[in-house]
Amino acid sequence: MLRENYTTWHCGEHEVSLARPRIMGVLNVTPDSFSDGGENLDHKVAIARGLEMLDQGADIIDVGGESTRPGHTPVSPKVEAERVVPVVRALVEAGAVVSIDTRHADVARMCVRLGAAIVNDVSGFTNPEMVDVAADTSCGCIIMHWNQEGLGTRAPRREVMLEQSRPNGKALPRPVTSQRRFTLPEEAPIMRQVMGFLGDQARTLVRAGVARERICLDPGAGFDKTADEDVVIQRATRSMASMGYPLVAAVSRKRFVGAVSGVPEAAERDFATAGICISAIENGARILRVHDVAGVSQAVNAYWSVSHKDARQGFVSLGSNVGNRVGNIARAVRLIDEIPLTCVVSVSHAYETEPAYGIATPVANAVAEIRTELHPLVLMDKLLEVENELGRIREKAEGDEKDTEAEKSVEAARIPKKPGTGPRTIDCDLVWVEGERHAGARLTLPHPRAGERDYVIVPMEDLMHAPERFLAHGGVPVTPREERVGHVTADLGEVTWE
Repeated sequence: MLRENYTTWHCGEHEVSLARPRIMGVLNVTPDSFSDGGENLDHKVAIARGLEMLDQGADIIDVGGESTRPGHTPVSPKVEAERVVPVVRALVEAGAVVSIDTRHADVARMCVRLGAAIVNDVSGFTNPEMVDVAADTSCGCIIMHWNQEGLGTRAPRREVMLEQSRPNGKALPRPVTSQRRFTLPEEAPIMRQVMGFLGDQARTLVRAGVARERICLDPGAGFDKTADEDVVIQRATRSMASMGYPLVAAVSRKRFVGAVSGVPEAAERDFATAGICISAIENGARILRVHDVAGVSQAVNAYWSVSHKDARQGFVSLGSNVGNRVGNIARAVRLIDEIPLTCVVSVSHAYETEPAYGIATPVANAVAEIRTELHPLVLMDKLLEVENELGRIREKAEGDEKDTEAEKSVEAARIPKKPGTGPRTIDCDLVWVEGERHAGARLTLPHPRAGERDYVIVPMEDLMHAPERFLAHGGVPVTPREERVGHVTADLGEVTWE
């Protein structure tokens, strides 16, 4: 499928497709960060917040254990590790793509060994030991610009000399005026320094053996820059994107966001942050580092859907074990075809399958191939609406009443819920969406159990050649046929839905 942007960011075991914008949720495990200090200092609270951000739409969780706000107190690698290691470990085990926000090589190396896929270095890999971490591992690398000596552009902005005499040569009394004639400092010297630094550090990593596909750039909004300088840099986003590396917009709640929006309190700048993020996307940024994942995700999903043609292939597994089972599947397919920005391309035959996962009666199963321009989490909500429309009753699993408290514990992060075992008019499982990988309680993509389900793989054979190879290429473990669950026992014929 043709794409406007083919970039894939290689981050350890993960390949992050940048065909659409990705959201990096900020998880500060610190007592003194500028807008959320102390909120997530407790490990269990931090883990629960990380899991919550995944369900809100975060593609990456950026875990930090040292504040870098103006006037911050540096912490030792030991203290930083004590803060972040339990959180990184739990989120990795939950399947998240985890970034470690650190300038300490020991902490970076430790977290990468635990499974962190990205090292986000605010010092821009100026420390040779951090370069060694990048070279010795396969992690993604975010190079950030932070010139603590200043950008050197804070002299009066672009002086304009005015004629001081009348045409007849007589002296003109000159009033006291400002030399400043422009609202912002000149772009060229600022961008020479920012882009020069980022380019130099990227070349340093490449010379050390780091593949270009692993490198991402961040101009470092707010890091010893004035509001005027930050605006100049944001307006030059397209120039930075043209350097050929993925670009981060890490503007969330920064001082310049308050300056341009008139919002003094950092925690209240989320709407303004979303606006600047959309501007950054339009000019080539593809990773948005934000605190308000739910709000920015909602804004970006809506913006992207109406401004970019971005249809993706997907597969939905459908099952029914009550009433007119094939008829239920046909009704579900018709409703899926009516989902906005989504259409059904083709549907497999319906198949009789053995009961699985504690279900008591045989099930009719099929797989629908779709095209969709919706974010996977938005699409998943629409599929749940289809289930509700057809009257699916969801039984409460044992312990569900304790979910609120359980989600605050490390154990809840590690133990997936069992699939429901009760009767269902229809069950809609989103199996795979092109270019999408996601972890979370609401949705995991690709579906982690697709490769063990005969009732998914056999119907997919109607839609493509070698679905086992297709799923394996997408990172889904495929079980030998004799060891699968829900074996197909009969072909129930076509699903008539149009």
